[in-house]
Amino acid sequence: MKSSIFKIPAVLSVLFLASCTGNSSVSSEDTTPVGQNQQLPNPETASKNSPEYEPAFAGQTRVEGIKTKSAYNVEVVNTDLGRPWGITNLPDGRFLVTEKSGYMQILSSTGKTLNKVDGFPTVDAKAQGGLLDVALDPDFQNNKIIYWSFSEPVSGGNHTAVGKGKLSADEKKIENPQVIFRATPTYDGKLHYGSRLVFDKDGNLFVSTGERSDLETRPLAQNTMAYLGKVLKITKEGKPAAGNPYIGNVKYKPEIYTYGHRNPQGLAMDEKGQLWESEMGPKGGDEINLIQAGKNYGWGDVTYGIEYSGKKINNGTTQKSGTEQPVYYWDPSISMSGITFYSGNMEEWKNNLMVGCLSGEKIIRLVIKDNKVVGEEWLLEDKKERFRDVLNGKDGNLYGITDSGKLYKISKK
Repeated sequence: MKSSIFKIPAVLSVLFLASCTGNSSVSSEDTTPVGQNQQLPNPETASKNSPEYEPAFAGQTRVEGIKTKSAYNVEVVNTDLGRPWGITNLPDGRFLVTEKSGYMQILSSTGKTLNKVDGFPTVDAKAQGGLLDVALDPDFQNNKIIYWSFSEPVSGGNHTAVGKGKLSADEKKIENPQVIFRATPTYDGKLHYGSRLVFDKDGNLFVSTGERSDLETRPLAQNTMAYLGKVLKITKEGKPAAGNPYIGNVKYKPEIYTYGHRNPQGLAMDEKGQLWESEMGPKGGDEINLIQAGKNYGWGDVTYGIEYSGKKINNGTTQKSGTEQPVYYWDPSISMSGITFYSGNMEEWKNNLMVGCLSGEKIIRLVIKDNKVVGEEWLLEDKKERFRDVLNGKDGNLYGITDSGKLYKISKK
């Protein structure tokens, strides 16, 4: 299929955390135990945008609240990251952080900025675009190859693209950068790039793409000959991964793993090797999904959200045969971005899903059992920060980067 080009004009406030600035440290001192059978209210107290919408099953939204019993420290270890979007650890524990304007920064294991990495292709950094996520080649220790996602400007607009290149010996530039995948069709817009990257155990790369937000492009989330509104699975060279569900089906692009997504800005693997996704809904209907090969996740036919105008979407359809229900959803929206499964030093957080929130200005901790959410806690709500990405650090600590350019460290006390 020839790529078409669109040319459309353009609570848990019980945590006693003091205000944190610079490199100061604060800690949670509340260690009051929560009894095994004690139920806490869900931390959400705001009214729903769509109170008439009923969940498909018990525990799909507003489950019982939980509260961390162990004390922990919260520190800001860097305040000068500009506009960060993605963060990962280098093998030695240092950090690699993307900056939306088109470069990366290497930080020490303590968060100090060490050097800037240049040499990336030109990005379209307007609004939600720019240099976005970053992932290390599984064999990075030997080949020094880095992968990144970005909004690539081209004639007619832009699109989500995936690039790869080698980190130079002095760690100051990317050598031989190349674009290995482009999520067409191109569109003249500035929203909903999706753009998270995660490698699986076989060395294949999952890539999430947004449906570009506008009513004109929304149907492309359901269009299986377009790459918008999808979770894709590709090789290190950008080809369809072996075993993809639609290989050989002429009605589907072979890179498609799942479809029917709105703006999936979070991807993470759990301890079982299952892939999870966080997806921004419209007004309400933000979702956590368990990603399973070949499934349709419904957007824009099915949602628990409504248009920003208040109008119902597809006559208020929240369930439809042939589409997957979210494991969990929020109404009103909390605008999640990056997610990670925790495996660090806080024992009671083990295998919990940590969700960075933008408009929600917090990190949400979800306890998941048998692929269902059974507890929800709101962390760092008092910081009033837009958490763009969260990282399960190699040192056993949880990290979060914010739209204000900060790096937070959350460690066991």
